[in-house]
Amino acid sequence: MKIPGKTRFIVLIASIILLQSCTKAAEGSNAAPPAPELPVYTVITSPATTYQEFPTALEGKNNVEIRSQVDGYLDKIYVEEGAYVRAGQPLFKIDSRSYGEQMNMAQANLQVANANIEKARVEVDRLQPLVSAKVVSDVQLKTAKANYAAAVAAASQARASVGNARINVGFTTITAPVSGYIGRIPYKKGSLISRTDPNPLTLLSDISEIYAYFSLSELDFIAFQNKYPGASLEEKLKNMPMVELVIADNSIYPEKGKMSIVDGQFDKTTGAISVRAVFPNAHGTLRTGNTGRVRMPQLISNAVVIPQESTFEIQDKTYVYVLGKDQKVTSKPIKISGKTDSYYFISEGLAPGEKIVYTGIGNLKDGASIRPKTISSDSLLRAKPL
Repeated sequence: MKIPGKTRFIVLIASIILLQSCTKAAEGSNAAPPAPELPVYTVITSPATTYQEFPTALEGKNNVEIRSQVDGYLDKIYVEEGAYVRAGQPLFKIDSRSYGEQMNMAQANLQVANANIEKARVEVDRLQPLVSAKVVSDVQLKTAKANYAAAVAAASQARASVGNARINVGFTTITAPVSGYIGRIPYKKGSLISRTDPNPLTLLSDISEIYAYFSLSELDFIAFQNKYPGASLEEKLKNMPMVELVIADNSIYPEKGKMSIVDGQFDKTTGAISVRAVFPNAHGTLRTGNTGRVRMPQLISNAVVIPQESTFEIQDKTYVYVLGKDQKVTSKPIKISGKTDSYYFISEGLAPGEKIVYTGIGNLKDGASIRPKTISSDSLLRAKPL
């Protein structure tokens, strides 16, 4: 069928319009997405406190092994495992019958010795006038006096035996030398106890104060000496601020501790020196054998502070995205000198006044353009205090 010329012209115009519409649609589908809008803030400096942490093992102020000083059968146990006892409180009783009989024998021997003294004195008193009257020779008197001296010495020996027997009877009741908590009791009533037993009857721990022992490397020790004022190590310890203790659940122990002593020398094997911090423990919260971390504070007057979520890591190095004047970002390595729960303290890589991306950096790449949404550094610090 033959199409009229006017109709062919209309079809041609419609085809051109349809083709242009498809081309524009295709161009629209290939257009680049708009730059993302991301929060950006200006790096500032602020006074801050950072902490250096050291693993520690905790010990009570006094940890006393309770041992028997006499041999015998364990007759009574006055305390329970884990109980709190006070100094002088009875803990154990060793069968004292044999030691009581030993004391009775020693007292009887003392009575005999005293009787011998009296007998020797009577003999001396009898011979003295006879020697003066030259009825008997003075040799007999000298012998009598020697016998008297021997009787006195024997009485002293007998008194010492009585004292020793009384001490042994006293040792059959074992009392607490200090106040503290009773540990495990491996022996039961009726057990044969010896002074040479390898295991103690129990361990008594005085935990009114807790000692936190930890180690400093040689470099840390030198830095510690240079950091605090004082002519001697003791003065430096006095000028050091109080330290904190992070316990096993990562919470901060409410009482602060004070550094007290430093070991006399470095360990040749580890190259470290042992130090100690003392923490009050009036409520018995901490026990011997607990572990934790000692936190030593360090005040930084002008710290470059950034939130931790502004950073990312590549091959053990930490980076941030810095915003340039062309609204494009560039990754920049930084060096971290300390941290809190929310912030990093930067020693190298950033300067006050630089702008960095706060969050949303997961999909960014070097040279990427963004639409910065400026936020105040002060508002960050107010929302997450240092």
